[in-house]
Amino acid sequence: MKNLYFLFLLFLVSNLNSQDLELFEKDVFVFENDTLNYRILKPLDYDSSKKYPLHLILHGSGERGNDNVSQLIHGGKLFLKKENREQYKSWVVFPQCSKNDRWPSISKDQWDKNFENKTIKPNKSLGLVLKLMDKFIEKKQVDKQRIYVSGLSMGGMGTFEMLYRRPDMFAAATPICGNGITQLVESYATKVPVWIFHGSDDKVVSPKHSLNMAKAIIEAGGSPKMTLYENVSHGSWNNAFEEKDFLKWIHSKSKNNNL
Repeated sequence: MKNLYFLFLLFLVSNLNSQDLELFEKDVFVFENDTLNYRILKPLDYDSSKKYPLHLILHGSGERGNDNVSQLIHGGKLFLKKENREQYKSWVVFPQCSKNDRWPSISKDQWDKNFENKTIKPNKSLGLVLKLMDKFIEKKQVDKQRIYVSGLSMGGMGTFEMLYRRPDMFAAATPICGNGITQLVESYATKVPVWIFHGSDDKVVSPKHSLNMAKAIIEAGGSPKMTLYENVSHGSWNNAFEEKDFLKWIHSKSKNNNL
């Protein structure tokens, strides 16, 4: 079964034009003895004298590994589309979670009082993403008012955790078929616009988790956008990435106008 899935991944990757794939430059981030693989897409017509938005994408559990390719399977083509590159000039970062790790520190919506005191450290891979982001946004070519995060499945869970751990970093977030800790939304509910996506027939990650997160954000004073896809199972990222206003909505957000 694993071999079939691997072949399927190779088929999907092969459908991405190899020349286009090369636009996502391979890179590694090293902190002490740990390494994070990631791919980065420069803004179209990049000008080092200008500032650009930065979009972080967190993949799902099936794309974990160390090939520094698989993480581009879902979402890579969205950012390579000619019209998107022309209209939404930005940095796009796709990190890759290591095989035996997970982005989120939780697998379900379970409160742990240790989180309240921030004594639970992030998992290694997410910790490296946090450090990468902290460093990368200091580049003079990054618009700190327009930093975005999206994630699917395990990456949707990671998106909610990124918001908790960096509530002042992001101008918008789009978690897809994810999950989070409802008791921790207060730190970002009124700061970060969130558009949540889920398939109503998802049996892998129940849509009730996204509904619970939306409810918690509302109760904390936020105003989330929520899209529930009828008769769609776990692959709701395909629907989300096809939304004509997906990138338009994200790039309309800035920390300056979120106040």
